[in-house]
Amino acid sequence: MVRIRLQRYGRKRRPYYHIVAADQRTKRDGRIIEDLGRYNPFAESGERVKLDNERAAHWIRTGAKPSDTAKSILKREGIFYRLHLERWGWSEDKIEETINQWKEEQTAKREDKRTPKAEKAERLKAEEEAFKKAEEQRKKEEANKAEEAKKAAEEEAQKAEEAEAPEAEEAAAEAQADESAAAEEAPAEEKAEQTEEKEAGEAEAKQEKAEEAKAEESEKQEEEKPAETKADAEEDKAEEKKAEAKAESKEDAADASDESASDDEKKEDK
Repeated sequence: MVRIRLQRYGRKRRPYYHIVAADQRTKRDGRIIEDLGRYNPFAESGERVKLDNERAAHWIRTGAKPSDTAKSILKREGIFYRLHLERWGWSEDKIEETINQWKEEQTAKREDKRTPKAEKAERLKAEEEAFKKAEEQRKKEEANKAEEAKKAAEEEAQKAEEAEAPEAEEAAAEAQADESAAAEEAPAEEKAEQTEEKEAGEAEAKQEKAEEAKAEESEKQEEEKPAETKADAEEDKAEEKKAEAKAESKEDAADASDESASDDEKKEDK
């Protein structure tokens, strides 16, 4: 029985493989029937497999059994898909076109294959962007609410001002009327005060004149007194002076007697 399998070549930790058709009974690296291609796992993605598709498909048609690794390589190269299309009776050109398109799609899928770490990073990035958008939307809504509240407050204030405007006008009119009335009353009050001041000044002048007249009369009366009365007044003054002198002499004598008595007492004590 023919097997399609891999033969190992290369050095340690850097192998590459030959894809071969060989008898099942031979060793892995023994005699082969046909060399079908190469497989290098360390090469770039587009150059890892080099396979003779026609000969590989021929051996599959004739009943050759691939190993598990060889089967995965043949599937990736579209050998089994080619055999499936041949069974449908498609032409060779259409099969080639379909296989090439299918390979491109598979290559794009493999290149687009993301690791769990990359998927997690993308998911976190998407969540962060969603959070930022939600935060911006919330801030916009708060700003709109604040603006609406401000407008409502301004409208209420305007309505209150419009409602208070008539009252303010009435109060201003009343104040103006009071000011005009006060302005009219002020001259009358000033005139009354001036008249009162004039009357008070005239009364003071009259009183001063009356006091001056009284003083003049008293002076005239003193001048008109007779000479006798003047002499009597002088005698009275002289007698008063004599009486004061006698009283002072008596007081001096009393003081002297008191002093002599105190001296006698001091002598007796000694």
